Amino acid sequence: MLHHVELWVPDLARARASLGWLLERLGYALFQSWDSGRSWRLGPTYVVVEQSPALTAERYDRCRPGLNHLAFHVEDAVVVENLAADAVQHGWQLMFPERHPYAGGERHYAAYLENDDGFEVELVAIEPSGRS
Repeated sequence: MLHHVELWVPDLARARASLGWLLERLGYALFQSWDSGRSWRLGPTYVVVEQSPALTAERYDRCRPGLNHLAFHVEDAVVVENLAADAVQHGWQLMFPERHPYAGGERHYAAYLENDDGFEVELVAIEPSGRS
């Protein structure tokens, strides 16, 4: 089981507005808070965002070696669509809109989102109901 993931971010306020909002919508609760970071926890697993002074770049590049994206299960297609629609108010843009919600294949109902700092998340429906 995953213990935690730590993401270094160039701007903590933006990360709280986008990543913090999404994590809370997914059921994570604020766990820790300090001047340069926050963490959100769900069960035994937590996600940390930190604005470290040791950053070597201003923007995350998911195409470089390292973490490409985080993927989260959500209940169903309705939740995927609701989150994707609400996300634009919180610093996220829908990736691959021409192929949404099947950008991952015809049997994979998901929204791929990227925030203003270049972090990608994938919201995957456990029950992909509602396919027309």
